[in-house]
Amino acid sequence: MSRAHNPFRPGMVLAVLAIGVLAFLLMLYALGQGWDGSDDRNGGSHAAANGLNGFAGLATMLEDTGYDVEISRSRGSYDTYGLLVLTPPMFGDGEDLAEIIIDRRENDYGPTMVILPKWTAFPIPAQLDVEAEEGWVFLTNARSPAWFEGLEFAEGSELELGETKGWNGIGMSGTLPEAESVQALTTQPNEELRAHVLDSEGHLLVGDLPDSYDPADYDYAPYPTTIVFEPDLMNNYGLADEDRARLAFLLIENATEGDVNMPIVFDLTLPGLGASENLLTLAFSPPFLAATLCLLLAALVIAWRGFRRFGPPVAEVPAMAQGKRQLARNGASLVERVKRFHLLADPYAALMSRRIGDALGIREPHPEARATAIDSALERRGIEGPGFTQRANELRGASRPRDILRAAGALKSIERTLKR
Repeated sequence: MSRAHNPFRPGMVLAVLAIGVLAFLLMLYALGQGWDGSDDRNGGSHAAANGLNGFAGLATMLEDTGYDVEISRSRGSYDTYGLLVLTPPMFGDGEDLAEIIIDRRENDYGPTMVILPKWTAFPIPAQLDVEAEEGWVFLTNARSPAWFEGLEFAEGSELELGETKGWNGIGMSGTLPEAESVQALTTQPNEELRAHVLDSEGHLLVGDLPDSYDPADYDYAPYPTTIVFEPDLMNNYGLADEDRARLAFLLIENATEGDVNMPIVFDLTLPGLGASENLLTLAFSPPFLAATLCLLLAALVIAWRGFRRFGPPVAEVPAMAQGKRQLARNGASLVERVKRFHLLADPYAALMSRRIGDALGIREPHPEARATAIDSALERRGIEGPGFTQRANELRGASRPRDILRAAGALKSIERTLKR
């Protein structure tokens, strides 16, 4: 056994491993946070959009006034405590929205606010000579979402667009930025909603779903579900007016029932900006926590064993030796395995004929003539015993391994005698 030189320093290996682990953790965090290179300022009607129809201003205003505001890309926020603000798109899924509302009301996760869409918006083209920031939009036509009629609480109601002189509610009044295109609930559903804001014609602009609970079964009323039918009361377009901004803040305050410590979550999954579950968070949550701890423990043991090893690794001995001697041994082992000793007699006799002839200075190429010349040369030198030809013939005539080895040894003895 020999020790090979270690080409890597332990400090360098540790640095490479640390960088790899940090890069992997950063990748998991990026997956959970939705860092896919896309821009949230895409002209949509959601809390990350800064266009007229977006709600980034509302989120910023609430955060600046002391609320704990979160922009969520995960559907896991649907069943967490806090005020959930849903901003479904114009061409969204009404059934999905209805399931979220029902689940939160039945499980009492917290208040819910749904702001219905109204505007069709397009990004401002770059070729127009307009000083516009990224995410600003043109508002074109207004229309009500087609999926509203499929909501359970909307049965028997009618959502329309029309003209109004203003709004009033919560002890305040004011005007809307587009008085000719106001979206309101003109016909109440079978179970009337509790009104918060009405237009000048008495149509509902903001209201709460009725409390469907039995006071005998509960000691408290469930959290409210607020429906904002006119988005211009709370979007960036509407918050340009101080009265409407104050109204938006009061609507949030009513929904949270005055609890300033209640977190407010703006959902981005319904507008199509959701992200996969944070793998880093899932890894440390049951039932994956046990597997994560086992992997971490195994990694620590492997790292400890790797860095505690004394000196460079021991180089293993080659499985097969190299060189002429080993080649001859391998050939002999092959002959022994296949039991073909008789095949060695004639080649060995020819080999010894050449070697003994060279030792005696005989250059005769013909085998029989060379054997006769070797016998004559041995006789002249006075070497007693059987001659070369007799011993070679005994080797060629042997059949058993023992006889072959004895005859080969006798032939070899002639060469040893000449070398003395």
